[in-house]
Amino acid sequence: MQQRLGTTARADRFYAEQVLDHLNARMREFVAGQEMFFLSTADRHGECDATFRAGPPGFVQVLGDRKLAYPEYRGNGVMASLGNLSENPRLGLLMVDFTRYRIGLHVNGRARVVLDEEMRAHHPELPVDPVPGRRAQLWVTVEVEEAYIHCAKHIPYLQKIPAAERRARAWGTDDVRRKGGDFFGAAAEADRRPPFRRPQPGTEHLRGGLHEDIPAPGAGPAPLPGSRRPARDDLAAELNGEFLDRVEKVLARARPRRPAEDEPEFRGWFDRRDG
Repeated sequence: MQQRLGTTARADRFYAEQVLDHLNARMREFVAGQEMFFLSTADRHGECDATFRAGPPGFVQVLGDRKLAYPEYRGNGVMASLGNLSENPRLGLLMVDFTRYRIGLHVNGRARVVLDEEMRAHHPELPVDPVPGRRAQLWVTVEVEEAYIHCAKHIPYLQKIPAAERRARAWGTDDVRRKGGDFFGAAAEADRRPPFRRPQPGTEHLRGGLHEDIPAPGAGPAPLPGSRRPARDDLAAELNGEFLDRVEKVLARARPRRPAEDEPEFRGWFDRRDG
């Protein structure tokens, strides 16, 4: 994509100047003051999840220039992020300071889930939070592999509401109302829809409802010699071609008017000769 959009030189400069395999002193100072971050994980099939973590300033522990740890507080019991990490240890953290520096920091790496007592045995200096809802049940340690800036140009500047004017956060509560109630109305509709079920791996092409009678790849008996392959393959190829054609048209609008010097001869965004 860098070659197609003519951004290779800019990207190489960013890698050379901004991407580290550790946290430098300014990054460690930044992390130690944060009250929240966004967390991305994926399971073994690549199914993704993005979520949010928050705590008092310093709740993310800086354990060195290549190691962080954050606490897992009591939540809704779904354990989506921890479940993903048990299958795929890769994770991405995005910390954004909206109120002072208006800057962000990406941290990508490998995770390990640790019991609270095990964590404290290795790091006895960890404080015990006086608020029960902020006492870690588990910790996630992060082996830092990449750390780099998220630029300020699109980050909004926000101001905190003075403490006297805001409601206290209900750490660890099970009170449905204090957790947000049924804000989006999903619970009110629950008796009018079937229970949610995640699609099984390999059936993603069935989600649109077009080919619900077509088995997933590898399912069912092989076609008999001389017989035509299942229609699913033809439809998938046709839909894939249509998709690439649409993407070609969209990306063509972003193509620089003058090709970059490091850009090869343009043959289309998804040239079929490239496979």
